[in-house]
Amino acid sequence: MKRKKKPAKPRRTRHHHNVYVIELDGRVLNHARFRAANPNRDITKPCVYVGCTGLTPERRFARHKAGIQANAYVKDYGLRLLPRLYAYANPMPYDAARDMEVELAIALQAEGYAVWQA
Repeated sequence: MKRKKKPAKPRRTRHHHNVYVIELDGRVLNHARFRAANPNRDITKPCVYVGCTGLTPERRFARHKAGIQANAYVKDYGLRLLPRLYAYANPMPYDAARDMEVELAIALQAEGYAVWQA
């Protein structure tokens, strides 16, 4: 006698995308393109890079520093993650992370941070 299969439970979507903020060394301001993108920066606030990833922010930062799918500013000037600026939002679905990356970059720039977001 065959056993009846239980109906499959609907899979819960596991949100695993994250936004992250990396502090950049102030020497990044030697690049005219970076300076031009941040004409109203507050000199008391750090330069930052904002991104989103399907990895953990720590793993993504390590990949930037290793030159794997890296942003040149992060590879050359990345100092550390700034979780106080992004941890409240993680994790989230992909579309939300993509939108949050842009919104967070705009909000930080409005607060005076010199921001790069690609």
